[in-house]
Amino acid sequence: MRRFLFISVVLFLLGNELLFSTPSTQIWIPSTDFQKWKTMHLGLDNYIRTSKIDGIRGAGMFDLGLTAGLLPFEKFQGEIGVDFLSMGDSNYDDHPFYFNAKIGFPEGAIFKGSPALAIGAYNIGLKKNLTDYNIIYGLIAKTIPILGRVSAGYYSGNGKVLVDENLNKANSGLLLSWDRTMTEISDKLWLAVDYQGGKNYLGALSFGASWAFSTNVSVIFGYDIYNNKKAYYNTNNQNANTFTAQVDINF
Repeated sequence: MRRFLFISVVLFLLGNELLFSTPSTQIWIPSTDFQKWKTMHLGLDNYIRTSKIDGIRGAGMFDLGLTAGLLPFEKFQGEIGVDFLSMGDSNYDDHPFYFNAKIGFPEGAIFKGSPALAIGAYNIGLKKNLTDYNIIYGLIAKTIPILGRVSAGYYSGNGKVLVDENLNKANSGLLLSWDRTMTEISDKLWLAVDYQGGKNYLGALSFGASWAFSTNVSVIFGYDIYNNKKAYYNTNNQNANTFTAQVDINF
């Protein structure tokens, strides 16, 4: 019922042209892509846990978000956003809204052949020392002919909530990714692999594929292998690998 009410509110806000959003990503980590000015992106992401830990299958995660372009410039872009995130734990689900923002330059914007650059923040929650992950990150990306696009960066967040299984601070790490549109097969097929370092619950190796059913609708199917399956993120302390299905709709 709560999800239904939230979706109803979102659709009402869309009809009134208010801007909300979720950050543009690869499979799991942020990307250097941006939602363009006066465009919006609706994402519905499900993460289903594929195994049990200590005989218990932890609840999956559900993320509903919108992405909106922030800046009307071609060479300097930005986006802002909010996510509704359900993590299967009442302590967190009582505070389900997370905010984000990102600015940067697409490839070739600074000078001919320059890489893409992005600086942003995400998982900015409203409950102190519980959902305020407050992750700051920077990314650089470059498309290499034939090979595809490679990205590298770094992130850091709130050390009081990004912790390992012993509640020790584990709030930073590398961001790496590779992605490519497989034009040899179809312009609609896209593959990606990404990695987020760290022993917190966000650290993971993810890979997947996307198929574009039209110019504005696509679906990603992927798999997430977490670095530290005992990393603490809720009272169930479950961090089993997940299968993800992500529906992306652009307006």
